[in-house]
Amino acid sequence: MYGAFVHEAVINSRDAFSGITIHFVDEHYDNGDIIFQAKCEITAGDTPLILAEKIHRLEHEHYPRIIEKVIHGQENE
Repeated sequence: MYGAFVHEAVINSRDAFSGITIHFVDEHYDNGDIIFQAKCEITAGDTPLILAEKIHRLEHEHYPRIIEKVIHGQENE
């Protein structure tokens, strides 16, 4: 499952939160060791598009900083 299908499924399941997981990649899909996670609240009226925008904000906020830490061996700080 990917893209808008994920956001639609999360909203349909009535979860209170969604978010991002940054992880190391291994030979299995979505299976590597977790480096970092962040979440956002799902509020009444959120659509898959609105949730996608919230997720993109998390990605833009955290990916550069976390990847920089990993590159410099500081992922546990």
